[in-house]
Amino acid sequence: MKVTSFVTAAAAFSTAQAYATTSSCKCFPGDACWPSDSQWKSLNTTVNGRLIKTVPLGSPCHDPTYDAVQCKYLQDQWQHPGIHMNSSSSVMAPWFANQSCDPFQPESRACELGNYVRYAVEAQTKADVVNTINFARNNNIRFVIRNTGHDYNGRSTGAGALSVWTHRLKDIQFKDYNANGYKGKAVTLGAGVQGFDILKAGNDAGYVVIGGECPTVGVTGGYTQGGGHSALSTSFGLSAQNTLEFEVVTADSGVVTASPTKNSDLFWALNGGGGGNWGVVLSMTVKAFPDAKVGAATLAFFNTNNDQATFYKAIETFHSKLPGMVDAGSMVVYYFTNTFFQIAPLTAFGKSQDEVQTLLAPFVSSLDTLGVNYTVKYSQSANYYNHYDTYFGPLPIGNIQVGIAQYGGRLIPRDTIVNNNDDLTQAAISIVEQGVTWIGVGTNVAPFSNPQKQSLLPAWNNALVHATLTTPWNFTAPWSDMLDLQNLMTDTIMPEIEAVTPGSGAYMNEADFRQPNFQSEFFGANYNKLLSVKAKWDKQGFFYARNAVGSEQWTVSDNGRMCRPKY
Repeated sequence: MKVTSFVTAAAAFSTAQAYATTSSCKCFPGDACWPSDSQWKSLNTTVNGRLIKTVPLGSPCHDPTYDAVQCKYLQDQWQHPGIHMNSSSSVMAPWFANQSCDPFQPESRACELGNYVRYAVEAQTKADVVNTINFARNNNIRFVIRNTGHDYNGRSTGAGALSVWTHRLKDIQFKDYNANGYKGKAVTLGAGVQGFDILKAGNDAGYVVIGGECPTVGVTGGYTQGGGHSALSTSFGLSAQNTLEFEVVTADSGVVTASPTKNSDLFWALNGGGGGNWGVVLSMTVKAFPDAKVGAATLAFFNTNNDQATFYKAIETFHSKLPGMVDAGSMVVYYFTNTFFQIAPLTAFGKSQDEVQTLLAPFVSSLDTLGVNYTVKYSQSANYYNHYDTYFGPLPIGNIQVGIAQYGGRLIPRDTIVNNNDDLTQAAISIVEQGVTWIGVGTNVAPFSNPQKQSLLPAWNNALVHATLTTPWNFTAPWSDMLDLQNLMTDTIMPEIEAVTPGSGAYMNEADFRQPNFQSEFFGANYNKLLSVKAKWDKQGFFYARNAVGSEQWTVSDNGRMCRPKY
């Protein structure tokens, strides 16, 4: 994909020069340069026996290791995150598994490594991370950073790669913090901490910390580094707007602190500049906030007992009332297709059930006026953990399945909803009539913006909704069918939503991985500065991730081989 016009020729040239290397390609399995068995054994000794040679998770479903009982278990569990996050190699986005070795392909079909990493080090110490980076760099091997494998963009896997698997770095330490312009309670999270870990620890300590609506997502990696929205975002902002410092292993194996006062350019890049591309974050210190009661609501209506025109008018009305809901202090997760709409849930941190009923009343009243048949329920939880367990649980795994969809995404500006709701509605109708599910997150994070400390896509400051658009994934369908749906997303769906949201962008963590002009759509005006930070901290382009800053300096072939493009 070519660099878009806003990236100057000078910037692109200087970056290419900074990334100059003696070898045009990464060493790949089968090449003469590929490390010998004895070299891998030596690495295993260096990391205290924590090197894992990848055997794909789906191998019991294929000859010659077929096991009917184990295969049935894998088929039943494949769309749940638990088995993948506890694997050093499995990924939750099926496109990037490429049907190499999944449980739904024929038993007789060979199980291949495909796009899975070749080896992983199950890091348990800082030294493990440093030694893994050293080995990959010294042997010119593709390097991947992985915690859970949740990434929709394929950044936590790669053919022929050595991965550092941070999943066991689970330390959580609450502390009183007084530095970098912040005085208050904070918590330091190890690289392997997931949402359910900090929910439990926070509840025990009486505090809340920003984490995703899916409790198995890791907190310190691509989630925060890409932005990180939360059911708490209207109250406290995105995860990247709450960081205080990072401990990072850089491309030259140095261990540095990145904060507003130390290595501030790296700190800025880590706060929204994308995951897997700047260094291996060992730990992250973020703000913690006193826990409180949480009010909530759910609401649903269907086209089975509402005529279609009224059904769509009700969705248009919802969007018109959404600014008031958010401004009253709520964050709203909602879904709709051409047959159903639901709020699931509205989260109002620090508010009572009665207050939630009041803030939702204008929308409910409008539904009554339209004659819509709907159901609505209100609740109040004593604390955030209980609220989360009720609506996003059951904890620890939660209710979100994986591997069920392909994705596109768009930040919908408040101005579009306030002043151009008719056109937005027509675009939304067209999109869902093509089989797409619209998953919306209604929030306002602009009050927490700090461009000096955050490299977040500036479009977040104008957004009222982050819309994730999904088409269904079918593991038993021909690959060509899934390719057709991906083409539908890239070539038809995304242009439709972009046409009514000009000048906005997409939240990189939940977007089309084939997004054209990703530099402007994911990073906006920050891209050139991010390129400069990348060139400073990673002169050889050691860290690579798809659609990441500086990723133009590599090409990846169909078999996964990474090479420098020819100029």
